[in-house]
Amino acid sequence: MSINSKAGREAKKRNAAKADSGRPAGPPIEPHAELRDQQGRLLAGIVRRDGEWVLGMGGKIAGTSESAAHMLAMIKRAARLHEAHGTPVRLKYSDSLKEAALSEAAALGGSFEEFEARLESSMAAAKP
Repeated sequence: MSINSKAGREAKKRNAAKADSGRPAGPPIEPHAELRDQQGRLLAGIVRRDGEWVLGMGGKIAGTSESAAHMLAMIKRAARLHEAHGTPVRLKYSDSLKEAALSEAAALGGSFEEFEARLESSMAAAKP
């Protein structure tokens, strides 16, 4: 066996290790909602990871929940707040997030709009 072939094999191993280290670790993340401004900048988003809904805002995780209704209500609230402060936004969300939120609200004995109203009033009551 020549020295050159051994060096070639070792170089291939190093390159393969470098390629593997560039892959994201962890479970797959499913995007489900995005809130963008007129310039297309992402303001907030919802993903599903490990069976949990994750709300991100400003590049950071703002909260997690098993409740699809809670997460959808929160991103819709963020859209309303941006609009109220003069920032036109566009909110898009997946059918699966919407269906999960509607089913959850129905299981709690009401509509999604009623769920949103209860959440808004509980948040207003919690303000100092």
